[in-house]
Amino acid sequence: MPSIHCPCSSGKLYDACCGPFLNCRRTAKTVKQLMRSRYSAFALGDHGDYLLQTWHPVAAGGLTAELLSARTLDWQGLRILDFSQNGDEGVVEFEARFIDGDGNSGRHHEISRFIRVNGKWLYVNAL
Repeated sequence: MPSIHCPCSSGKLYDACCGPFLNCRRTAKTVKQLMRSRYSAFALGDHGDYLLQTWHPVAAGGLTAELLSARTLDWQGLRILDFSQNGDEGVVEFEARFIDGDGNSGRHHEISRFIRVNGKWLYVNAL
C-alpha cells in the first residue's frame, strides 16, 4: 500500500503514517499516533491482532482478533478534535465518519482513554 493515502485522514501516505504500526515495525510514541493507527486498523479490516495487542488486556474482555478483524462499517474519515498526554496517561477526542451496511451515513464521537504500560500505549476505554 505504499502509494495510497492513509485511512486515518492525516494526508500522509500509508507507509509513512499508520502502515509501520499495523505491520508491527514501529510502536506508537503518542496517544494520537495510537488512535490514528487503531482507526486505520478498523477502517482496513483484517488487523484484529494489532487491535487486540493495543487494547489493555483487562479492558478487552472477550474480544478476539477474529472478531476485531471483521470490517462491519465502511469508515470514511477520522478527525482528531483534541488530545492530551500526561506521563503514562492520555486521552484523545475524535469523530469518525462511517457508512453502515444499509448505506446510512453516521458519525462516531468518542473520548478515548489510554495508558502506557512498559513503554507501550494501550487503549483502555471510552470516557
